[in-house]
Amino acid sequence: MRVWKHAAPSLRALLDLSRLHGDKTFLVYEDERFSFDDHWRAAAQVGRVLVERFGVRKGDRVAIAMRNFPEWPMAFFGATAVGAIAVPLNAWWTGEELEYGLRDSSSSILFCDAERAARVAPFLDSLPDLRHVVVARPDEEPIPPEFERFDALVARPAPDVKLPDVPVDPDDDATLFYTSGTTGRPKGALGTHRNICGNVVSLAYGNVRTLLRSGDALPKPDPARPQAAQLLSVPLFHATGCHAVLCGNLAFGGKLVMMWKWDAGRALELIERERVTSFGGVPAMVWQVLEHPDFGRRDLSSVQSVGYGGAPAAPELVRRIQQSFPKSSPGQGYGLTETSSVTTLIGGADYVLHPDSVGAPVAVVDLKICDEAGRELPVGDIGEVWIRGPNVVKGYWRRPEATAETFPGGWLRSGDVGRVDEDGFLYLVDRAKDMLIRGGENVYCVEVESVLYEHPAVMDAAVVGIPHKVLGEEVGAVVQVVPGRAVTEKELQDHVAAKLAAFKVPVRIELRSEPLPRNANGKILKRDLKEHMARYARG
Repeated sequence: MRVWKHAAPSLRALLDLSRLHGDKTFLVYEDERFSFDDHWRAAAQVGRVLVERFGVRKGDRVAIAMRNFPEWPMAFFGATAVGAIAVPLNAWWTGEELEYGLRDSSSSILFCDAERAARVAPFLDSLPDLRHVVVARPDEEPIPPEFERFDALVARPAPDVKLPDVPVDPDDDATLFYTSGTTGRPKGALGTHRNICGNVVSLAYGNVRTLLRSGDALPKPDPARPQAAQLLSVPLFHATGCHAVLCGNLAFGGKLVMMWKWDAGRALELIERERVTSFGGVPAMVWQVLEHPDFGRRDLSSVQSVGYGGAPAAPELVRRIQQSFPKSSPGQGYGLTETSSVTTLIGGADYVLHPDSVGAPVAVVDLKICDEAGRELPVGDIGEVWIRGPNVVKGYWRRPEATAETFPGGWLRSGDVGRVDEDGFLYLVDRAKDMLIRGGENVYCVEVESVLYEHPAVMDAAVVGIPHKVLGEEVGAVVQVVPGRAVTEKELQDHVAAKLAAFKVPVRIELRSEPLPRNANGKILKRDLKEHMARYARG
């Protein structure tokens, strides 16, 4: 297996390297600002509290369940720097779901905000392994007296605070990220320090590759260059938010601008105020920014990059980004929780030439397309995407059967359907279990969705199966209409019929003005939409 030779050996080493950025601003939340040194000292203090007061040992699980507050990365790096396994839990989960994550991981410590503290409190009796709950920003809601305050534990770390002396190696366990669970009970993906630190180098590799393949010169080091700033629009409990955005900015000295919750209007304000150079998320977020009524009133001239992933993007989005942000370079990426974020990347000239591709694999990653029996298929054939590399996690926490099924022979069976062209670019066709079958004919949802996206009145779209007694399933779609635009179901059906075979044309298209339901990772909740669209079943 190929690995990045000069990647940081651990998250502890990455944290220590970040201190070289000193007094530069690292975290911005509302009117609060934290320098890289502020963050290092807070994380070191968290590490000391975990080891010296709470008795945390290497390999113990330390859970984090909160919004994107500055305390999130302080808790994350404090835990991983002393050899604990960080367990970022979905802040959108209910109390029952949080109880499941804490119980399944056997977490002994929980860092949370007041909202999550209130949800967890009724379930403490069923969590015998949970010894301490530390609450960040508790003033908004009362907390039980047995819970501790984050600000009391980490208040004013001494200038000479030091991390406890705990050896941490590249292949030590580092994180337990739970999969989104749209198709069943969430599983914990067990990641290593090598997985995450290598991802940081993969991001840098992707940027360099984009410049070189676009014919651009590599920039020379310039201490006077304005600091890069990225708007954090995705949750930190998602691999993209943590491994790519958080760890990437920590390593490269970027300013991370945090939001209480995603709002396109607020995003535009922050881009202007903080001179944000990069933003993105999932394609729907970029669309919301582009379509917002304040878009033309804000100074967005600082934006140099617009990137996204986690969901298919229409080629029209690439054109809109180039038109609206002439200085920017659009980019797309593909990865999973199980690949520690990055697997493929595409940007610059490559993205203009291949707007429907998610890119080529980074240098340490191998891809192959396989049939249902696991046999590799020829170039251009459609099959399941298999992935191998130092980014692939060890397996699923305490799930040996699921691990054996999903990670055969060191490869990850992604569950995604795609093809690779002769130049090595990956094109996703659909989720393996999201394909619908109409009368024996396979219909790849993303193909129909891509055609719907091409219509100027379509802002977001999801294709799902509608039950049919004879055909098995018919094609259905739910569409979010661009604000201010008018379109009918018949117009969209005719639009699809002009481009695709008749059996792929949706028999029912539901039009909405509100966003489609998505989970915290940005994936459309197709199971919910499929249940909703079942009302149109016929035959």
